[in-house]
Amino acid sequence: MSIWALPTNKWDPADRLTFSNLIEWWRKHEGFEDTIPARDVGVDLHNRLRASLGNNKVELRVFDAYAARYKDGQFDIPALIPQVYLHFDPVTQSARRSAGQSGSPLARQRTDFLILFSSRHRVVLEVDGKQHYANGDTASPALYSEMVSEDRRIRLAGYEVYRFGGAELMKDGADKMVAEFFDQLAERMR
Repeated sequence: MSIWALPTNKWDPADRLTFSNLIEWWRKHEGFEDTIPARDVGVDLHNRLRASLGNNKVELRVFDAYAARYKDGQFDIPALIPQVYLHFDPVTQSARRSAGQSGSPLARQRTDFLILFSSRHRVVLEVDGKQHYANGDTASPALYSEMVSEDRRIRLAGYEVYRFGGAELMKDGADKMVAEFFDQLAERMR
């Protein structure tokens, strides 16, 4: 997936970043004519964002639950953006390796989802499988410590962090639970 620049021409970062904002940016980015309805452009964008999740069933469940909020062409709600790097680093992995550096400074920078309610209300959603807290089937206090340390760092950078356990998203009733979470989050952000 290429790195995309978020729209800046009509979008004031003090405002929320809505799906409508993204649709208009996508229209220009992909060269859709102005005669193409916003809904059609939105469906194309939705499909592209959804494809970025691959076959991750639990992340798809969260994405689809939020996308249900765009019903009846109501796109003027904050956008749920999957697979976002919070801080862009233009240095590639291969450039790091050739410079003798190992690892990625962005290892914990990618978030599962981001919602920009406003410049002061930025929400990160994480969906945690056991790789976040275990080595194989054995709990790892070191991995757990890394995760909570990163949560603190992200919160100090001005983001709220909400985590879902992958197992809870596989249970019966998970769709309803996620929809209720989004309802409560939207109410809290008003």
